[in-house]
Amino acid sequence: MMIGIPAKKENLTSYRACIGCGEAIALGHILKAVGENTIIVGATGCAEVFSTPYPKTAWKVPYIHVAFENAAAVASGIEAALKKLNRKVNVVAIAGDGGTFDIGLQALSGAVERGHDFCYICLENGAYMNTGIQRSGATPKYATTTTTPTGNLKWKKPMPLIIAAHQNVYVATANIAYSEDLITKIKKGLEFKGPAYIQIFCPCVPGWGYPFNKTMEIAKLAVESRVNVLYEIEDSIVTINQSPPNPRPVKEYLKTQGRFKHLNENEIKEVQEHINSEFKKLKILEENKIKI
Repeated sequence: MMIGIPAKKENLTSYRACIGCGEAIALGHILKAVGENTIIVGATGCAEVFSTPYPKTAWKVPYIHVAFENAAAVASGIEAALKKLNRKVNVVAIAGDGGTFDIGLQALSGAVERGHDFCYICLENGAYMNTGIQRSGATPKYATTTTTPTGNLKWKKPMPLIIAAHQNVYVATANIAYSEDLITKIKKGLEFKGPAYIQIFCPCVPGWGYPFNKTMEIAKLAVESRVNVLYEIEDSIVTINQSPPNPRPVKEYLKTQGRFKHLNENEIKEVQEHINSEFKKLKILEENKIKI
C-alpha cells in the first residue's frame, strides 16, 4: 500500500519555518553541538511541524516524532534501551514551552527524578505558537495571545529552578543570539552523567509581532534588559553567565513587539520591578552559594 510519494533524491530535505524563526536558528546550533551520534526525540510543536512534513525531513540524524506530553518519557525509554545494549549515543529531547512548562511537565519531572542520562531542550517562545498562539506557562505577564487578548495576567513559571529542585541535574538557560554560550551549555549537558535541562530563548515573529529581520536584535535585547538572564545550575549552585552591569530598561525590549503595545506606564513599571526582583534573587543564590 502506498503511504506517500517518495521525494526525489535531490530534494529529500524540507524546511518550512517562518522567515526569521528563532526556533530554526536554535535547531542549527543544537545540531552543531550534539553531532551525528545522536537520537532526537521531537515533541509536537513548531520545530516538528516545519522540519518534518511527510514524506520529507530536514533532519539528518535519527528522529522520532512524539506527542506534546511524552517527549521525556520516550527519551527515557530510548536511554534505558541504549544502556542495556551498552551503546553510547546522545539522547536529546526537544520540545516547546507548551510541551515543557505545561503538557509535558509530568513526564519531564518523572524522567529527571529517575535520573535518566539524556538532554532535554526547551525552545522557549512564550506561547503555543504551533496551534494558534495560545497562552502557556511561559507567556510573559501582560503579553497578548489568542486566549489572553487583553494581556496575560500571570508571571511565567520559573521552569529552570523547578527542574533544578529535583537535584542531580544540569540546568542552563541560553539564547540564540549567544551561540557560543548556547553550544557550550548543550555540550556540558551531554557530558553530565544524568539528566540535563536547557531552556533556549527563541523569539517568534508572528507570535510576538515584530519584523522578521529583528529576531537576533530582540534576542540580544532580552539579555541586555535582563528579561532573559543566562545562567547555569550545577550541583544545585547558580552561576550567572551574562550580567550586563548597566542593563537597558525593559521598556526598550517591550516596545519592539506588538504583543506588548497595549501596556501603560504603570504596567511597564511593574514588569521592570519584577525583572529587578527576579535578578536579585538569582544574585543572592549565586553570591551566597545557596543550593536550590
